[in-house]
Amino acid sequence: MASIRDLKKDVNNVLGDLIEAVYIVEAANGKQDSKEGSKIIDSAIATFDELIVKINDRSVDNRKKHLNDVRETLETKAKGLVAEINKLG
Repeated sequence: MASIRDLKKDVNNVLGDLIEAVYIVEAANGKQDSKEGSKIIDSAIATFDELIVKINDRSVDNRKKHLNDVRETLETKAKGLVAEINKLG
């Protein structure tokens, strides 16, 4: 069960860091509360909610494969959010 706890921490840390990055980029560029930044933050929060629901889903047949798929989804969505953050600058 430690891997599930670690996966939840990874989801929280990665998406939290991305949200923080949006604030840093906006502050550096003098664009506080931009629409683009808010959209990225909303997307990160939605991704967090989606992934936590998937992690807590115990009705899957192959739990290990399911959790690996969740980890891959996190990586894919995080890369997409990073690309969007880079466009802010």
